[in-house]
Order: sequence, then C-alpha cells, then structure tokens
Amino acid sequence: MRLEPAACIGRTVEVEVDRPLGSRHPAHPDLVYELNYGFVPDTMAADGEPVDAYIIDFGEPVKQAEGRVVAVVRRRDDVEGKLVVRCGDQLLTTAAIEAAVHFVEQYFDSKVLRE
Repeated sequence: MRLEPAACIGRTVEVEVDRPLGSRHPAHPDLVYELNYGFVPDTMAADGEPVDAYIIDFGEPVKQAEGRVVAVVRRRDDVEGKLVVRCGDQLLTTAAIEAAVHFVEQYFDSKVLRE
C-alpha cells in the first residue's frame, strides 16, 4: 500500500527494525545508528521501498516495535520522508527529535514536521 508519511502522524504503526541501535550502516560503516531504525511492512514510500522509521524511546537494540508516529523527517534533497515513532509516553520537542536523528540527518537538508 502506498503511504504518504505526513498522513501517518498520530497513527500507531508496527516497525520492523533492520538497523538496530549500535549497528553500522551497510554502505557507510563509519555511521553507527544511535536509534533503532527500520520500516513499516506492507507499505511503499515514494522511492518504491517500505516507509522508513526512526524509533525513539528504546535504549537497547530491538527487532520490532509498535508506537505512535509523532513526526516526519522530510528531506528536501530526497524523495521520501522518515517517520519518527514514539513507543512510550515521553513528550518530545522538535529540538529533541532533531537532536535524536542528527547522526543521519546531518547529511541531508531535512526538516521535522510535527503533529
């Protein structure tokens, strides 16, 4: 199913983690994931792949997680947005989200869109 990331804000999604916390990026081994990162199965983003998601709230690697989409990282220099999924009740400011995803987003022209 084709899914527009901004339409997911406020929804609960299940994320399959393919790049767990502490793992290295497959194409850029110097990049270590500071968050669990994965995708929403059975969806399709603008790049033809499943919709990607950063998972906030876990201090350990996980294989999957369910949570609420609290923001989308929109990359101006890429065709797809990344979901930001919160699994707990932690209140997150835009600045906190930007800081959490900075380890990857520093390489892109991105902006956090909130609920």
